[in-house]
Amino acid sequence: MIDVLTQHTPDQPWWLGYLDTGAHNVVFPLALRVSLYWNWPYVLVEAGPEQALTWRTGHMRAGNGSLPDLFFPADHSWLVSALWDDIWTDIGGTTTLITALHDNPLVNARRVGTDEDALPPGLARD
Repeated sequence: MIDVLTQHTPDQPWWLGYLDTGAHNVVFPLALRVSLYWNWPYVLVEAGPEQALTWRTGHMRAGNGSLPDLFFPADHSWLVSALWDDIWTDIGGTTTLITALHDNPLVNARRVGTDEDALPPGLARD
């Protein structure tokens, strides 16, 4: 996914967000938190794609490291967001970017319209 995002993003900083659940590595434990979504605390850091791939280790979504919970480029042309207890990731961006992600079999993307529920088929809300 990072390769596709990098190919569709001009050279610029990315913002990486790590949700502070108390159980996961936020990379910078002493950094100030920003409240997002339902007032959940995130550590938000300006960095880039290389750091998105390497900074976090030991997260529940991947044994040897995982992507930040939230990240986007400085120009806000796309956004990737995964909530700590979900098994899927939401991605918003241009039609060209979404098509490239959808066409990459390693990403396993499913298109969802703005008027559709993003919950993957077969899952139910609590």
